Amino acid sequence: MSSAKKVERILLDEITARGHPNVLGTHRTTIEITTENFLTTKGNCIIGVMSSKSVNDYNPKLKEAIQNGNKFEIEMIAGPFKEKINGIGHKDLILSNEISMVFRLSEFISDRTALIGCSKSSIELDRNFIKYLKDPSNKLLVHFYQLVEY
Repeated sequence: MSSAKKVERILLDEITARGHPNVLGTHRTTIEITTENFLTTKGNCIIGVMSSKSVNDYNPKLKEAIQNGNKFEIEMIAGPFKEKINGIGHKDLILSNEISMVFRLSEFISDRTALIGCSKSSIELDRNFIKYLKDPSNKLLVHFYQLVEY
């Protein structure tokens, strides 16, 4: 008799952002979304600008769940394209940056780190997803799901 774990996804927050002509999505270790309305080609991890929130603005329940070290699924929707990444919170995540959020493959922690140990960086995102986000009239919707195993 197997005791397969069930996983429940609990939606804790959502943000919206917009595309930009300079979206490259070529960074090998991070994905970033910023509240700023500009983007240079040096920001090759940034996939969305004019975000409705930075890490500082997250729903208090999301912040608490991140700082409790929970597991998360981040669902990113851009038009017909959908990407999912998994990541982990950590007690030392400060979540105080007022400009951006960064999802990291590594365990590096700064005031803008949203999650660590993520399953993808921006270069691993579908190229059609990235191409869609090069258009500033296109929107990016990001859902933050806490994963609860039982």
